[in-house]
Amino acid sequence: MKGGTVQINWHDTKPVLTLDFHPQSGILATGGADYDIKLWQVTSEQEQKKAPTASYQNSLSYHTSAVNVLRFSPSGEQLASGSDGGELMIWKLHSTEAGQTWKMYKTLSFHRKDVLDLQWSTDGAFLISGSVDNSCIIWDTNKGVAWDPLGHYAASLSSDRTCRIYMNKPQNKTKAFDKMNFVCQHVIAKAEQQLPDDSKLTKNHLFHDETLPSFFRRLAWSPDGSFLLVPAGSYKFTPTSDSVNTAYIFSRKDLSRPALQLPGASKPIVAVRFCPVVFRLRGSNSAGFFKLPYRLIFAVATLNSLYIYDTESVPPIAILAGLHYAAITDIAWSSNAKYLALSSQDGYCTLIEFENDELGIPVLPDSLNNSVSKSIPEAKNDIEENKKPMAQKLENTMNTTTAHDFVATVGRKTDTEENAGKQASPNSTSISASNKPAKRRITPMAID
Repeated sequence: MKGGTVQINWHDTKPVLTLDFHPQSGILATGGADYDIKLWQVTSEQEQKKAPTASYQNSLSYHTSAVNVLRFSPSGEQLASGSDGGELMIWKLHSTEAGQTWKMYKTLSFHRKDVLDLQWSTDGAFLISGSVDNSCIIWDTNKGVAWDPLGHYAASLSSDRTCRIYMNKPQNKTKAFDKMNFVCQHVIAKAEQQLPDDSKLTKNHLFHDETLPSFFRRLAWSPDGSFLLVPAGSYKFTPTSDSVNTAYIFSRKDLSRPALQLPGASKPIVAVRFCPVVFRLRGSNSAGFFKLPYRLIFAVATLNSLYIYDTESVPPIAILAGLHYAAITDIAWSSNAKYLALSSQDGYCTLIEFENDELGIPVLPDSLNNSVSKSIPEAKNDIEENKKPMAQKLENTMNTTTAHDFVATVGRKTDTEENAGKQASPNSTSISASNKPAKRRITPMAID
């Protein structure tokens, strides 16, 4: 793995608020506070340990305010972008004699305030948007009607400290189609805990409120749809203890409460994203939390660092810290898992390149289809089996340092996240290593 902050003029020194990779061409699209969407060609450097570079290709200029989020459709034929003031636009890829070009296709007008997050359905027919106006809208990009991006559920996370799970319960059939009817199935807000004297139960909030120093709370589903990963968590191990920053993992089998949490980050977690590629098991760790027939990899971004996890290991497989002077705003994986990109309020982006098979060997589509049908119940059973032991283990392992723990730091240690008075060098990187001690152990735990 190699990479670092690419110090070029991404958006006229204005904050870079979002980014995404085109699923076929690998073009990187970024959106910023300069009101523009810019397209970049990411190129791997031949020299060993040298970070990949990005070269400017084109700009898409139509927004009249800061672009907060953009996402390519799965087919790569469309690009959705949301900005301040409720602007939501669909761009379409057109073929010309000179090549391919993006043109503004349509504007979706309904949100009254800033659009902060978007997600396409797996078939690219529908789009869900979340806004500061306290609404989520699911669009049929051709007809203007709503649909769940995963076929059954939609999930939202808000500064009101709630995560809401919606389920589609179709009403009476018409000649053409069922009338869609989305109902809030779960509102996850607080967790019950017993006071030390066993006198009574108390409830503590599970998520940060509006004082979180970021507009973004970007949650994500796993590629197989079996798990939902939710950022901006704040959890107390006991009613009287201080809160720790965390992300929660929900099993699709029970979306009413978190199944696992990833505690230990010094700063709040603002964005999460799964790698789109599914990998073969390595068989290196039988103590993992998920008995999946394959490995899923996901990235978790705090305000100033990045953790990369897989479902076969307990600790992160890599940590990157000290990359930016200001808050991280978004995460993107390339469709082939070769690149991982971060955007930041400091006006720069970080590009990480993985060597061939460094993350693992991809699962072939046919093998994946056969495995997915078995994955959800097995993962659920594994979580249930590990709940109590891991809840007991966590208290003893949170601050331990062991030789096999995972962090090698170049230029800056990860525990300097806590030093808010110092600025980080935008070139320092922390990566996975088996022979260096960790300053902080970050271990997932199961919630009783």
